[in-house]
Order: sequence, then C-alpha cells, then structure tokens
Amino acid sequence: MNQLHTLLQQADARCRARGARFTPIRRRVFELIARNSGGLKAYDLLEQLSAEHAAARPPTVYRALEFLIQQGLAHRIESQNAYVACACPEHAHGFQLLICRACGHVEEIHFDDISRQLARRAGREGFRVEHQTIELIGLCAPCLASPRPPASRPE
Repeated sequence: MNQLHTLLQQADARCRARGARFTPIRRRVFELIARNSGGLKAYDLLEQLSAEHAAARPPTVYRALEFLIQQGLAHRIESQNAYVACACPEHAHGFQLLICRACGHVEEIHFDDISRQLARRAGREGFRVEHQTIELIGLCAPCLASPRPPASRPE
C-alpha cells in the first residue's frame, strides 16, 4: 500500500471518528497536497482543481484548506503561504517543519518537548499560545549531497 493511499485512509477514518464530512472536494484538495513533497499555494491548488471542477473558486479551496487544518490533516507553511499534508494525523502534539530552500521538500518532525517548553515559557510571560509554527529552513540530505551547490528555490 503506498503512502498516499495510507494518508487518504487515515484522513477518512479521522473525519468519520470526529463526525466531520470528508466531502469529495475536501478529499481532492487533501490528495493534491499529499501528492506534493513541498508546499502548494492555494492558487496552485485552485488551478489544478478547476481543471476537474469548473465551478471551483478561491473560497472553495480556502474552505477546504481550513477544514483540513482544523481536522489536523494539513499544515500551513507560514513562510511560503503554502500548505502541506500532515504526515502524522494521529499525532496530537506540536510539530515542526524542515523546509529545503533548494528543492522545496518539506518534512514534518515532532519534538513535543520543544512545543511544551515554548508554551510554558510563554505562560510565565503571561502569554497564552493559540497557534505555533516552527519552520526550519535549510538544505535536505539529497541537496547537501548534490555535486552542484544548491541555489534557492524560485518562488
């Protein structure tokens, strides 16, 4: 069974367990971002989606993305204003994103202690964390091993 199929099954099961409707449009948006190893911007998603659904408009995509984020199935890459499928939807804690500046590959990692430490420190400062995004930008192993020096990925 391939990774995309597994992610789709997990997403479907998660939505069913939460009583959330995983509509065909939401499923398709999830599938599009899950197929991409880097982030996809909303308008790139809209372009792909409108090839299949002529009625697709920006609100269609944004509503689907909002749903996926609320269900823990997708993450917003703040630095790129792009979206990536959650690799571990069953993981209920914080996450961090490793973003390759050369090839654009995004890897999700989980160091729960970092998230807890930041929330505790913020609390000591009288601040309540509502959303946390930690993005580490650098070079992935294949780009580091490449014989050519990696350049930044064009936006």
